[in-house]
Amino acid sequence: MKTKVKPKASINIVTLGCSKNLVDSEVLYTQLKGNGLEVTHEAKKDTASIVVVNTCGFIDTAKQESIDTILRYVDAKEAGKIDKLYVTGCLSHRYKDDLEKEIPLVDAFFGTNELPRLLKALKADYKHELVGERFLTTPAHFAYLKIAEGCDRPCSFCAIPIMRGKHVSRNMDELVLEANSLAKKGTKELILIAQDLTFYGLDLKGGQTSGRKLKELLERLSDVNGIEWIRLQYAYPAGFPLEILDTMAERENICRYLDMPLQSGSDAMLKHMRRGITREKTEALIQTIREKVPGIALRTTLISGYPGETEADFEETYSFVERMRFDRLGIFNYSHEENTHAYLVEDNVPEEVKQERSDEIMALQQTISEELNQAKVGQTVKVLVDRKESGYFVGRTEFDSPEVDNEVLIPAEQYARLGDFVHVKINKAEEFDLYGDIVNI
Repeated sequence: MKTKVKPKASINIVTLGCSKNLVDSEVLYTQLKGNGLEVTHEAKKDTASIVVVNTCGFIDTAKQESIDTILRYVDAKEAGKIDKLYVTGCLSHRYKDDLEKEIPLVDAFFGTNELPRLLKALKADYKHELVGERFLTTPAHFAYLKIAEGCDRPCSFCAIPIMRGKHVSRNMDELVLEANSLAKKGTKELILIAQDLTFYGLDLKGGQTSGRKLKELLERLSDVNGIEWIRLQYAYPAGFPLEILDTMAERENICRYLDMPLQSGSDAMLKHMRRGITREKTEALIQTIREKVPGIALRTTLISGYPGETEADFEETYSFVERMRFDRLGIFNYSHEENTHAYLVEDNVPEEVKQERSDEIMALQQTISEELNQAKVGQTVKVLVDRKESGYFVGRTEFDSPEVDNEVLIPAEQYARLGDFVHVKINKAEEFDLYGDIVNI
């Protein structure tokens, strides 16, 4: 009688939350593959015997999505569809003790800095020789490059330091090595991410002045052969390293794009949020950025309904957005997070008021975005083609980050290849999309 051979264990990684979490999942995937294990990322069919859920714990909606996802796989485990369920990431790091009590069917919970322990549970070893190597879950032509972990900023509303710890910059040589490896595999766009890009290098040997190491890193990454776009996300306004603006203006492959979350346009709110900057100084910084890097696209994020936000505070923010005319803007309703400084005060703005204010800001931004887009009609822009869907090639200009910003739609009957750059003459514009035809120049 033949002995039944048990199939080799396969692992499916499920990622929730931001691009920083996505990078963590890509590193985990790479390590598991390096150990010879069978791995998938967000498999469409539940055929894996082991599931790892990489959670987000940033705000209430993200936490709920993480809980719902965990419970879905708990049900799958009870039904015998999977053998093991592990949970990692921000939510797991922050609420590990509570989660272990509330969801005992999860085999183990891991924090954000416990990759070696997670690998051990998955019967894998951490391989140092894989540092700089990455399996990409994004299309091969763009990749997120996480240059630091954690945050030292004192923002009153934010739980990131609780979940991610203090700011730790990655070694610059290691980052350049990773960029070279990605470029050799076809990556053309690097999207630099961290909790705060502007702190990069201050904890590294020789980092004495704000931003000096970020400027050096940008220059070294800009020199990597094959990298045609470098994009900066998550820059903090207080103490902004102005010297990087010269590098952005000088280097053709550094996108004229900056994601700088500002959170509010009200001086009172900025003070309560412990942002270390006033509206006046913020406006002066924006003016300087636009002067030093002509044509730059500025993206920002705001918070609606922070504790104590009055109608006057909201009007101040509304007026600020109206004057600054940001190219891209997002807004989140305030989420009352345990163990943050703001948690000590009452969350006294009703949810419906938070949403009304968010809707008003986004209606304003929609008008601004449409006006800015209409001004692009007739222009020819360089576009990176991301995908093909619904009869169009869909791409982005240097002024747009994946998933969160505007897109350029090109009729699919025209010739383009995914991951290629094409020149497109814009012939139509809507609030958040541009339409055009490929041209030879």
